[in-house]
Amino acid sequence: MKDSKIKRCLSLFIQFFKIGAFTFGGGYAMIPIMQKEFVDSHHYIEKEDILDIIAISQSTPGAISVNSATFIGQHIAGFWGSVFATIGLILPPYIFILIISSVLGWFESQKYVQYAFMGIQAGVLALITKAMIAMFRQCPKNTLAYILMLGSLAASVIFDINLIIVLITCAVIGLVSSLIYKNNKEESEKK
Repeated sequence: MKDSKIKRCLSLFIQFFKIGAFTFGGGYAMIPIMQKEFVDSHHYIEKEDILDIIAISQSTPGAISVNSATFIGQHIAGFWGSVFATIGLILPPYIFILIISSVLGWFESQKYVQYAFMGIQAGVLALITKAMIAMFRQCPKNTLAYILMLGSLAASVIFDINLIIVLITCAVIGLVSSLIYKNNKEESEKK
């Protein structure tokens, strides 16, 4: 590896290590932090690309945070970037879980720990809400997007349809509508 690529890989490791160490609540809580770090602060990724990375991360098997770290690392520094980013993200929770599991009985019985986790849950809800609002702002604003959004919400919340089926259905509808739009646009340009 070249020297500049090694520096980028180490930078990715450190940035994702911090994200993994100080973010509770999983991938959705990490999204605004990743966007701030890699889009706003370092300008490694365009604002439009982060939404695509999140969509792909949701659609592929595995945790959205790990998938996002892998895709972002790959986008910034290739294969080794994805390796360093992924290891950087998963190492802090792994260490944290090892420590907690050794003292779990004592840990659960502590009132202050229970109070702290109640506060963390409220903070996680705020981070997830922020991620949802940011994603909504970046999504296309058209009738089909609103129908898919409301239909997906109803399918998952009201009818309890498996989220994989909902995601695949939305992907197929989005693909078909894009192809139809592209064909119509090409036909109108020919006339």
